[in-house]
Amino acid sequence: MLAELAAFNAGFAVIKQTIANGKDITSALSSLSNMIGAEEDQRARGNRRKNNVWTKVAGKSADGFSEFVLLNEIKNKRKELESMVRLYASFSWDDFIAFEAKMRKKRKEEAEEREKAIAQIVGLAQWGLAGLMVFGYAFASLYWSWVTYE
Repeated sequence: MLAELAAFNAGFAVIKQTIANGKDITSALSSLSNMIGAEEDQRARGNRRKNNVWTKVAGKSADGFSEFVLLNEIKNKRKELESMVRLYASFSWDDFIAFEAKMRKKRKEEAEEREKAIAQIVGLAQWGLAGLMVFGYAFASLYWSWVTYE
């Protein structure tokens, strides 16, 4: 959780400095990506914690206070960033939101590609294991028949 906050704060500082220098936001793409990633990772972690089977089985509620504090701090930083963009940037806040949406979409597509690759590797491993089991069964059957009927 602290890692996400540190990543968000680092990205925020770079973008803030970029805006203060009057540069285009495209010069800070990696920082924007870090900010978006940290925010999305924190939201995903909170959702996983809420939807955790073991938490539901034990009858416990997920402790969301630290998540609330972190997301509230991110929200405040975004308000400050919006104010800075509206006052000092050479682009509008709507342009920033559109650019951020592109980054989110790109990140989501990359995650989907990673999931497909992982699923393909798991599928190949399952086929390999099944083939190994069939080969082992055939070998064991032949060995058993050779030993038994000798």
